[in-house]
Amino acid sequence: MHQLFKLLIVSVLASVMFVSAGVAGPWEDAVAAAGRKDYKAAFWLFKSLAEQGDASAQLSLGMMYGKGHGVPQDHVKAALWYKKAAEQGGARAPFLLGGAYFTGMGVVQDYVKAISWYRKAAAQENAGGQFFLGLMYDNGMGVAQDYLKAVRWYWKAAEQGDAMAQFSLGSMYDNGKGLPQDYLKAVRWYRKAAEQGYASAQYLLALMYADGKGVVQNYVKAHMWYNLATPNETVLAFGRDAIAKKMTPAQIAEAQKLASEWMAKHRK
Repeated sequence: MHQLFKLLIVSVLASVMFVSAGVAGPWEDAVAAAGRKDYKAAFWLFKSLAEQGDASAQLSLGMMYGKGHGVPQDHVKAALWYKKAAEQGGARAPFLLGGAYFTGMGVVQDYVKAISWYRKAAAQENAGGQFFLGLMYDNGMGVAQDYLKAVRWYWKAAEQGDAMAQFSLGSMYDNGKGLPQDYLKAVRWYRKAAEQGYASAQYLLALMYADGKGVVQNYVKAHMWYNLATPNETVLAFGRDAIAKKMTPAQIAEAQKLASEWMAKHRK
């Protein structure tokens, strides 16, 4: 579960590392310093603003402590600054504070408090908060297990484009958890996540094509999705190799071509 939070936090850090606060001068200097990776300068500028009560600076300072940018990594201080920012509102700080309680990084692990902060983030349409609420209802973490509520929160995050939520919603349809089993809809959501490069979704989409569940059985497409999943999840290569034994050399070549074209199209 810690790794799951770390995966999501990467995307959060990429999008909100230095959020706009509308503060002229020092804020712009801090953002500029961070942009050129002069983290020590950025740290002191953010710290000065944070101590004056600026919520965005408090959030950014917490993230710098969490990543060890410009200062030794300190999850306790990160959580303290997330809390200061979260108490002023917004969706990002509550999400990060929820993550601290979820993982026990910088605070005593507490799923009930994680749920509380994730709920505050989710109420403001934060996709990460919505996904983790779904995950916790799905697994009965800090709350009674409730597949219907899990589906509800997965759905909200999935509609915002969150790949892990799309994958999880596909899994709920695939296994008939919280809603009627529907392989067609499972494939639909797996595909959305797979198109974002989410390896677990790519793997399960390959399985659906290999078994003809929710789609017409197609070994070429199964092999293609196995190929895309295996660079990220080497342990899954056995599935690709097993399906290859049922294919002609021409079919394998076509699948490899499709995978290469997909990677070229989605290369960042």
